[in-house]
Amino acid sequence: MNRRDALEVLRGSVAELEPGHVWLAGAGPGDPGLVTLDALAGLAQADVVVHDALVDPRVLALAGPHAQLEFSGKRGGKPSAAQEDISKRLVDLAKQGKRVLRLKGGDPCVFGRGAEEAMALAMAGVPFRLIPGVTAGLGALAAAAIPATVRGINRAIIFAAGHGAAGSAVADSEWEALARTAQPIVIYMAMHNLARIVDALRRGGLQPATPVAVIAAATTATERILVSTLKRVVAEVRAQGLEPPAIIAVGEIVQFRAKLLDAVAAAGSAVR
Repeated sequence: MNRRDALEVLRGSVAELEPGHVWLAGAGPGDPGLVTLDALAGLAQADVVVHDALVDPRVLALAGPHAQLEFSGKRGGKPSAAQEDISKRLVDLAKQGKRVLRLKGGDPCVFGRGAEEAMALAMAGVPFRLIPGVTAGLGALAAAAIPATVRGINRAIIFAAGHGAAGSAVADSEWEALARTAQPIVIYMAMHNLARIVDALRRGGLQPATPVAVIAAATTATERILVSTLKRVVAEVRAQGLEPPAIIAVGEIVQFRAKLLDAVAAAGSAVR
């Protein structure tokens, strides 16, 4: 059974990535097991895969044998392609009649600039499709045994970016306002501004003992998990040499990890 046949068995039918069309897809946080069937269908059909830096090489290896892989990653603090250039490249490839898969880490529309690229395609008259992916903020937590919601702990969860437009710092007042919601906060792209964010969250009312988890390289073979507190997290991140990409979770849901792992150990079972 070839890849297309397997997809049709699982999916029922496989949408056609047609010449001159662009699919904007999410590849999940890293583990190839979290790639959706629709993203896999795009990989199997694409003439060109325009991918981000955080797409795992094992996922890219799923592309068809004749697919052209184009790196178009954006990494904070490092030389990166301009968003306008990426959007223009997608339009140009589609105008050449290529089947284009734009593949992003996580979900394309959760801090992934998928909205900007979709708008550029729409304005250029290029047919496109948005394919959701497992966003890192949920995938990283689940893989680290930290549920995003726990009955009796939280009724909401906040996703926030650790920097603003063009990499600028988010205003301290915004972090203070988020702290006052008393809901867990999951922060993307925060490592470079971590000290400032922590200070602002504490000024907003979060206690020094508030649990914090830092999940670096989530769901990959190099994943590292640090469980700490607002008081200690900055120093411990530096001491352990944790680097981006990382997801940071702040709030009582983090404590559930230890409880769950303790229960697993006591029962002699396993969590993977």
